[in-house]
Amino acid sequence: MTAPTTITPVILSGGSGTRLWPMSTPEKPKQLLALTADETMLQLTAQRAAGETFGPPIVVANARHADEIEAQLAGVGLIEHKLILEPVARNTAPAIALAALAADEDAVLLVMPSDHVIADTPAFHAAIDAALPMVEQGWLVTFGIEPHAPETGYGWIHVGEAIGPRVHRVARFVEKPPRDRAEAMLAAGDHVWNGGIFLFRADAFLGALSVHAPDMLHAAQQALLKGETQGMRLHPDQDAFAASPSESVDYAVMEKAERVAVVPVSMGWSDLGSWDALHELSACDANGNACKGDVVAVETENCLVQADGVRVALVGVTDLIVVANGKDVLVMPRGRSQEVKKLIEAMKD
Repeated sequence: MTAPTTITPVILSGGSGTRLWPMSTPEKPKQLLALTADETMLQLTAQRAAGETFGPPIVVANARHADEIEAQLAGVGLIEHKLILEPVARNTAPAIALAALAADEDAVLLVMPSDHVIADTPAFHAAIDAALPMVEQGWLVTFGIEPHAPETGYGWIHVGEAIGPRVHRVARFVEKPPRDRAEAMLAAGDHVWNGGIFLFRADAFLGALSVHAPDMLHAAQQALLKGETQGMRLHPDQDAFAASPSESVDYAVMEKAERVAVVPVSMGWSDLGSWDALHELSACDANGNACKGDVVAVETENCLVQADGVRVALVGVTDLIVVANGKDVLVMPRGRSQEVKKLIEAMKD
């Protein structure tokens, strides 16, 4: 009887979370905040990949967040881990390359963003179990989220032929579609959302990288070779890593590799990519308001209000997003929270 496969969680924590400004800032981005529970997004991600099946996690993160990340992992009992501290941001493919090189060659890697919501962890684990037989054969597997709306803010995956129980070949990846295309894919029933969560062996991923993005693999190898290790922290060499192309794992590998599979799954997933998304996930009062912090709401309906360090009072308003953090206050209509990035650009200018 073969021993059960031990899975190494790889948690990508390099994002800046600008769409949840002003709570999320470069100093403390969304994954380090407690937005949906008492635990932070990073802690929730780490906890859903902990237990007998999983080994110590590898976290790839911005160097400035090292102390905070280690404190948060310790806060949920994950003392043993590897922390790879990116000297510069180079998108998801180089980040995963660093993790794959730092892991055992035959390790099975579960690659997850640090700031997503998965409400149904047992469904997630069942999808991982379904994917494992194909992963052991060298397939690169992604998890496709069963869609419930014609989302234009996500990439989609066209689900191809079945190659195993619950596992299908990826027919193709679809970029973020226009509304009519999204509606057509939803109606067809053979497309899923691309959730950006992956399962593959380290050697299979590095092999695909050597074929489809050799410059990226070389940069990651040199960055670790010339870098430093301090306890559980790995510091890749800045110049070597900066030489890597900056590409997503989908573009660099998944869209080009031969053996790429998808496991469709419904697991209460959200990328929590906007204040509107948080309002949808939050427990609301009888008037549809989701309030956190020192908030007074009178004759107010269907608002999301987050207050940190200041009291926020609302009277006679509906369908607003109000977020106050320190000296910054955001006020906008519900339904337009994707436009926060316009504010960020305006403030840069």
